Amino acid sequence: MYKSKILKGDVVKVTSGNHKGTVGPVTKLSKDKKRVWVEGVNGTKHFKPSQTDQEGGIRVIPVSVDASNVAIQDPKNKANGSRVGYRITDGKKVRFAKKSKAELK
Repeated sequence: MYKSKILKGDVVKVTSGNHKGTVGPVTKLSKDKKRVWVEGVNGTKHFKPSQTDQEGGIRVIPVSVDASNVAIQDPKNKANGSRVGYRITDGKKVRFAKKSKAELK
């Protein structure tokens, strides 16, 4: 089973794809935690007119990004992304940014 180290609410930076460089909080995770929705990453979708929606058209909607294409924003150095590690402190498992060794919330 795939275990993503990225959680809802984490501030992440998109590292590849059309939205490369976009920084924002994670708003949603897929059930298998392989895809994440980041605030500010949007795409367009074409809608046909229907009974409930009289007008069709092109609308901007949030789109998902693969979890491997985002990196946690380093709490100390905001410009860079970082990988996530785990360590035990005071008997509790906590996450930390590997680049700066700073603890994540």
